[in-house]
Amino acid sequence: MRKLQILAVVAALIVVLPQVSGAQEDRSETYRQLKLFSDVFERVRADYVEEVTDEQLIEFAIQGMLSTLDPHSSFLNADSFSDMRVQTKGEFGGLGIEVTMENGFVKVVSPIDDTPAHRAGVKPGDFITHLDGEPILGLTLNEAVDKMRGPVNTDLKLTIRREGSEPFDLTITRDIIKIRSVRNRIEDNVGYIRITTFNQQTTPGLKKAVEDIKAELGSDLKGFVIDLRNNPGGLLDQAIDVSDAFINQGEIVSTRGRLLDDSQRFNAKDGDMADGLPLVVLINGGSASASEIVAGALQDHRRAIIMGTRSFGKGSVQTIIPLGVNGAMRLTTARYFTPSGRSIQALGIEPDIVVEAATIETQEATGPRRREADLRGALGNPNEANGIEGEAPVEGEAESHALSEAAEQDYQLARAIDLLRGLALYNQRVVN
Repeated sequence: MRKLQILAVVAALIVVLPQVSGAQEDRSETYRQLKLFSDVFERVRADYVEEVTDEQLIEFAIQGMLSTLDPHSSFLNADSFSDMRVQTKGEFGGLGIEVTMENGFVKVVSPIDDTPAHRAGVKPGDFITHLDGEPILGLTLNEAVDKMRGPVNTDLKLTIRREGSEPFDLTITRDIIKIRSVRNRIEDNVGYIRITTFNQQTTPGLKKAVEDIKAELGSDLKGFVIDLRNNPGGLLDQAIDVSDAFINQGEIVSTRGRLLDDSQRFNAKDGDMADGLPLVVLINGGSASASEIVAGALQDHRRAIIMGTRSFGKGSVQTIIPLGVNGAMRLTTARYFTPSGRSIQALGIEPDIVVEAATIETQEATGPRRREADLRGALGNPNEANGIEGEAPVEGEAESHALSEAAEQDYQLARAIDLLRGLALYNQRVVN
């Protein structure tokens, strides 16, 4: 009886399969393949060494069908689909802490600025041992995180163990937590903008970052470094918006599906958020998908200099297709192409200037070098004799901001800043 039910279900699919694919397949062959599936299903269900539910077997079968098509197609059960929507939306009800698991307890990596956890005094290194009096020991990290998330304006009691003090309780009210995908700072009169992912918060975050940098530096601003290193991608529309922020006109990206009618082209609108200032985009082998769309568009339009190492090479578009209460499927439906028509699938974006990752050595192994002034009997400088101490600064030249320690130790970023310095100096001399 069970086998007849399974055959009835899979047979019902046959009616729609030719409509979906458009192919005129031999129905008898389709029935034969579906009967094979039901035979295998029944044998596994009856004889596998451990009991497996029908739901698990069907989910495994669907996952296998999708995941063998390509590395990016997959089945998302209800929980995975919910997590994916949280990540792409970029906000959720929670406490605002980045956590990891250590020795069976949740360890706080860092509280996020201006969140309930930060305001309540949660500190890096704290261990969370209980949630609402229930021990965390025995839960996975995902299970613990699920318990910490919840509706806005609801309370959660955390039992915290902090080094040097007795365990104590903190009651924290959940609030809307926004995943910050854009961070910025000033590096030597250069605006540094780091984009870690492309979610629904990315475009607003980019606009705010540019505005903050302009407000701080004003006319002293030399340009921007857009750091897309190790950015795995995200939403296509956000990649288009980020590219559009710096391109005045023309195509940003095109997508081409299986059918000619599925092709789409996305064009820039008028306006450049950077006001024409030079841009350097940093990429590496961890820059994928949406990151490559941005890098490719800015490179093809000659709007930015791409620096770093070759990107990952993911040139395909995935569509999320909801499946009701069962979750969703992520299906590869198109390839994308840069404005010049390049497909970067499996090739990646080749930077204009290749700069390998390294750290900057602040000490020279050879020790101090001798200069002309150190030589016995060296001639003096005539400027000093005439009371001229050195070259006068160029009128209007701004005092440079010192590089942060992070930038000093980041070879690729330091080279990007050097390049913008050079471009600013060149442009200044051309104008003069």
